Amino acid sequence: MAKGDDALARKRNRVRRKRLRSSENAVSARVAAIIASKRRRKSGKRRGCEGMCFSLPTPDDPFNERHGKKRKDEEPTDDTAAVVAKDDNPKKKDPNTKKHPPAKAGTKTKSKAIRERATETEEGRVDFDRPSKFLVVCLNAIRDAVAPEDGGGSIHGAGDWGVELWRCCSAPVPSDVLDTSGSCATVEQTAWLVSTACDIVARKERLGMVVSCPFLLYLVPSQEKAARVRSICKPLKPLGIHSVSLHPGASIEHQISGLKTCEPEFLIATPERLLELVSLKAIDISCVSMMVIDGLKYFLDLSVSDKIFSIRDAISSNLQITIFTDPSDQSVATMAKNLLRGRITKLSINDSVSSQSAFVTQHVHFCPSEELKTLKVKEILEQILQSRAKKSSKVLLVAANKKNAQHLSSSLKLGNCTVTDDSHGNSFTICSSVGLMNVHVKDRENMAMTDIEEFETVLVVDLPPSVDEYVEILTGFARQMIGGEVHSIFCNTDAPVAKPLAELLANCSQLTAAELVATTKERVRELAAEHDDGLFTGQVACVVQQYEYARMVQ
Repeated sequence: MAKGDDALARKRNRVRRKRLRSSENAVSARVAAIIASKRRRKSGKRRGCEGMCFSLPTPDDPFNERHGKKRKDEEPTDDTAAVVAKDDNPKKKDPNTKKHPPAKAGTKTKSKAIRERATETEEGRVDFDRPSKFLVVCLNAIRDAVAPEDGGGSIHGAGDWGVELWRCCSAPVPSDVLDTSGSCATVEQTAWLVSTACDIVARKERLGMVVSCPFLLYLVPSQEKAARVRSICKPLKPLGIHSVSLHPGASIEHQISGLKTCEPEFLIATPERLLELVSLKAIDISCVSMMVIDGLKYFLDLSVSDKIFSIRDAISSNLQITIFTDPSDQSVATMAKNLLRGRITKLSINDSVSSQSAFVTQHVHFCPSEELKTLKVKEILEQILQSRAKKSSKVLLVAANKKNAQHLSSSLKLGNCTVTDDSHGNSFTICSSVGLMNVHVKDRENMAMTDIEEFETVLVVDLPPSVDEYVEILTGFARQMIGGEVHSIFCNTDAPVAKPLAELLANCSQLTAAELVATTKERVRELAAEHDDGLFTGQVACVVQQYEYARMVQ
């Protein structure tokens, strides 16, 4: 007799649920129990022997697919035992054979689970190579709940940024994140952030670890921002993630009574109201694992930076911090350095040069001729060494070609430095009474094979013919720190790149075009007085003429 559509649909759903439950990305028992309870209420399934009494889910059957009935035989836990049993009884079929996935899929899943357990660290964390399906479920729940005009339709469009954030937060040793995309987080960024926190909570619970509540502390500057973040977190409640918003818009008595009846995983709060509740012992934030500061510049403008540090000091656990801020103010960089005490990763959701090179200072040094560049390099290195006297610094020198790089390495041999060769170029260490400086000399051809993220200072000895190459250096280095300096030597042969360089500096808020022109004219008068050379004065005047074009940018 042919089966109806309802029977076929039920069979497909059973197979799909079993496949999800047996995969490495299955949700925790608590989350599965909540999902099963909701589905059971909608479907009305019950035990056949107990009338209208609904059966409860168990850890062995979280989706209540057996309706309270016990299985006749247990599944073999060993892969080899399952294969032997299948070979010994080739004709005997188990009544539940159709409901299980093939043996190969089970073997692959179990072997992968064994590999994941083998990579577990001493702290109980597991090193996963990709986001889980549960993270995608959380993103889809937020996307379906948030209106498209409010940013819900473009949540998956921020996938590249979101995966980088997930890697920073889910690593065995999480790194702090500093995002310089804008003044505060967008809807897409908030969705990826809370979904990443949900994924970490689910994986900890699946490993049998105790997750402290609240797990995520999301600091916002105003009540309106708290309401927006709360609306993004609200669709996660059916998945077992409860969030609470604390702000001055509600009475403190109401919030105290509400915190007594629930233990939220996510806490969205303004600094003032949070400290009030902590002082009244209405909530404990000492075990918070993740903290988000959304709009650091707003907190500075509201003069509540001392409250941010008080909250930071009240958390005793190993805290991972994510900061969203506008990089235009230097005071923001100072506060961010004091807040982020661990390893730092800078992220940006947009590709603008000003965001990618946030907190990087650019210096342009004028040199009259190519022959005097070596003396200028020595002068700049001495300035860098004096400014970083308390620690050793790592400097990258970029030359035009391999010949110029070798010439620089041989010319910079001083009495207080030693020179050693590496595989791609030359490197040496300058030792003095004020500190150490590790200098690496590279040519532009070998820059692609150089990891420039670890350098905190770059000296471009020979400006490239295209500003795009300069931008690659500017946006690629100092990604693991707040700050960084780029020094470039501008010679009379670099006049063709004067205008685009001036535009770049103006766009990065380093120096306006008018200031560049005024600085260049003043430098021309100084150099002309020193050299008394009319030819040289005419050459530098051409540079000034190129800089005059930069006035059009203003």
